[in-house]
Order: sequence, then structure tokens, then C-alpha cells
Amino acid sequence: MVTVAPQVERVQRKVVRVLTGTQILGSAAVTIGLAFSTLIAASLSGSEAVGGLAQTAAVAGAALLALPGARLAQRSGRRPALVLGYGMGGLGALIAAVAVGLGLWQVLLVGLLLFGGASSANYAARYAATDLAHPQRRARELSRVVWAAMIGAIIGPNLADPAGRAAASLGLPAGVGPFLLAAVVLGAAVLVIQFGLRPDPLVVVKSTRPVESPDCCAGGASGESPRGLKVWATLGPMARLALVGVTLCHTAMVGLMSMTPVHMNHAGSSLRVVGVVISLHVAAMYAASPLFGWMADRLGRVPVLAIGASLVVAASGVAGMAPSHDAPQLAAGLALLGFGWSAGMVAGSALLTESVRVEDRPAAQGLSDLVMNVGAAVGGAVSGVVVTAWSYAALGLIVGFVALPLLVVCLFASLRRPVR
Repeated sequence: MVTVAPQVERVQRKVVRVLTGTQILGSAAVTIGLAFSTLIAASLSGSEAVGGLAQTAAVAGAALLALPGARLAQRSGRRPALVLGYGMGGLGALIAAVAVGLGLWQVLLVGLLLFGGASSANYAARYAATDLAHPQRRARELSRVVWAAMIGAIIGPNLADPAGRAAASLGLPAGVGPFLLAAVVLGAAVLVIQFGLRPDPLVVVKSTRPVESPDCCAGGASGESPRGLKVWATLGPMARLALVGVTLCHTAMVGLMSMTPVHMNHAGSSLRVVGVVISLHVAAMYAASPLFGWMADRLGRVPVLAIGASLVVAASGVAGMAPSHDAPQLAAGLALLGFGWSAGMVAGSALLTESVRVEDRPAAQGLSDLVMNVGAAVGGAVSGVVVTAWSYAALGLIVGFVALPLLVVCLFASLRRPVR
């Protein structure tokens, strides 16, 4: 039986509190900045295509900063890596505010690229919660940080409009306000991490040399830790399954969710109805994460990853078969999609963490976040092409078939390994 020293447990409780607080700040800042970024970019450029690039730039920024952040964490610990992510996000928000004030959409996209660092830090924070966690509570600790993002995601969009009005009252363009507020919030996140995340959980876990999972070195090499994309070659079967599972669930979620408002618009659905459907989806993504964390700790990571894949398959069928005017069925489908994302994210992230050596965890986790964000960008782009060329129903069919192999592999893996 694995035991954890009382002093380590105290540090872990503090770490989770700090990460929960910064996750609220970080997710609020991201949603504040991105709430109207598409409209602002389209307005400045006069092109809807450029407006679409706003979200893409932020996703690309999160992907580009995943590996540098992971290398910094591997070398110096979680604290400097998270400070880098939130700091780059704050700098990007300031650049975006200046760009809006000057009417330069090209500079706005550069700012949004750097702003993606905040999303990169938010994703990395969930892994930081697992560093000192007891193996039998690892998924639950991770899920608490994921759950906290829901609070920020609810608060953020509601602050964007007041921030715009405040900027307008000062004689500035209304679009400047949300980015300035996002920069302030991210600055607060930097301060909380810099002064609150002490001691650094990754530094502590490296010094305590915990007992690791038998899967952690399967397929890996001892000695110098791998870097960048070379990490993939060192991952064992369970680590690769976890990485692919997280990526597929995230890609499927972005692809199907991003085109649902377009599908509903074909039936003339109001923005209020569309907003309710998307809000239910977002609530499902985060609200159920503690439940899936508990299940992953009790039933095992792979079975819950299989549940996530099955929910994505079910969601693609329910939403894909829904007529554009059937908001209740679309809401049910997107709620299932949110639950599937949550199960896949929590169980997959916990499985990846315990399937690699402590020294290699930041590199493997950084690769996971890189591939996940690239998958999101590709999924969003491809889904638009599919709906334009065929239909929303075809998109649902494709998403279901893409997730089905993950479900099959997880089921076979669950039968071949003991449940823990």
C-alpha cells in the first residue's frame, strides 16, 4: 500500500487550493478575452475569414507554448512554467488591447497568439495537481482543478461587456476593455502562482522519489529525459493510449461543438436559444469532472476513458441526427459530448501521468497538450469543411467513427489489465 508523508499531504492541499484559484482566474481571463475576439477581428478587418482566425490564433498559441512550458517545468519546476504561460497570456492581452485601439487587426492576431499562453497554463495546471497526489486520489485531485475552470468560464463572458462599456466611458474603443481586464486578471494569476505555489510540487516530488506505476517505464528508456516530439518514442502502451484518448475526445468536442451554432442558425434559432445549448454543453464539460475523477480512482483510468469514448460516440449520434430546429435534442447531444470530454480528459490525464517516470512527466504532458491543441485546430477547420460540403449529420457520423476505435481499444485494455 502506498503511503504519503503528512507534510506532503499538507503541501498537496495547499497546491490544490492555489491551482484552483488560479484556474478560476485563468479561465475567466481567457473567456473575457475570447468572448468577442472573433467579432472584433472581423470588425477591424472587414472580413469574416479574419474573424475566424482570432480563435485559431489563440489555439495555435496554446499549442506553440506547450512544449517550451513543459521544458521549463522539467528543468525548474511547475511555478516558473505556469508564470511563463500566464505572463505570456497577459502580455498578449495588452498587445491585443493596443491593436484594437489602433485598429490594427494584424497586431491583434499576434496578441491573440501570445494570449494562448493563458490557455496553455490552464491545461498545465491540471497536471500540477497530480504531482504530490496520492496515487489512489490522483484523478480526483486533477478533476478539482478542471472543475474550477467552470467558475471562470461562467464569470468571464459576463465581465466582457461591462469592461467594454468602461473603456468606452474613458473614450477608448469598447473592444479595448475586455483585453485590458484580461491582462489584469492574468497578472493576478501570475502573482498567486509566484507567491502561493511554494514549495513547488514537481520539485518536491522529484526529491521524495515516490514509488511509480509498473507501467511508467514500459517502452521508455532510462537516463536522460527526452525532449519535444521525441517523447513519443519513449512512451509505453498505456501512456500512448492516454495521449491518444485525450486528443481524440478534445478534437471531437471542438469539431462537433463549433458547428452546432451554424447548424442551428439554418433553422433561424435565436442567439438566446443557441446560447442555452452551448451553456449546457460547457456546464457538462466541467460540472461532472469530480464524478469522473472519483470513478477513475475507484474503477480505473482505462474503464473511465472507455466511458468517455462511448459518450462521444453517443453524442455524435444524438446531435448528428437532430434537425436544425430541434434545440432539445441538440442540447442533449452536446451535454453528452461535454460529459465525454470530461471523462476522457480526467481519466486520460491521470493515466498519462502515472504511466511515465517522474522526470519525464512534464515532457509527456507537454506533448499531450501540444497534440491536443493541434487536434482542436484541425478539428475546428475540418468540421467547417465537412458541414459545408455535406451536412452536420455527416459530421456527426465522422466524429462517431473516429471515436469508436478508441472505445474498442479501451475495452480490450480494460479486460487485459487489473482494475485499480
